Amino acid sequence: MDRKQWMGLLARAPAATLDGFWRGLGLTPAFTWLRMPEPGGVMVQGRMGGSGAPFNLGEMTVTRCALALESGAVGHAYVQGRDKRHAEQAALVDALMQGDAAATVRTGLLEPLAVQMQATQDSRAAKAAATKVEFFTLVRGDD
Repeated sequence: MDRKQWMGLLARAPAATLDGFWRGLGLTPAFTWLRMPEPGGVMVQGRMGGSGAPFNLGEMTVTRCALALESGAVGHAYVQGRDKRHAEQAALVDALMQGDAAATVRTGLLEPLAVQMQATQDSRAAKAAATKVEFFTLVRGDD
């Protein structure tokens, strides 16, 4: 799992789920704030059909922060919503993944989180697939 993947996973993770896995790790690293968690807004762009010209879809609230561990590793986070604790935990995980604790964080937090989020996504897809309606036309022999 590279940094792009774990940052995306942390940004999409539900705050309560991330908090549960974080508490399970039992890590309490000392850090210094480089940028305190602060909510703000970003403009979200969309494209028609995935390939059309981009257009402004609307604004979304995000919370960002940056911190530095005592080891010098710097962690950043941008998460949807206004949950400052979620942003802090995501930044801590990002910083820890750049140091000696990477294996512990990967096996104790990132991998189980990815499995749980995939299971949730599969469950939603199965529910949606159950409502799929197949339309077909019967050919009558009246020609």
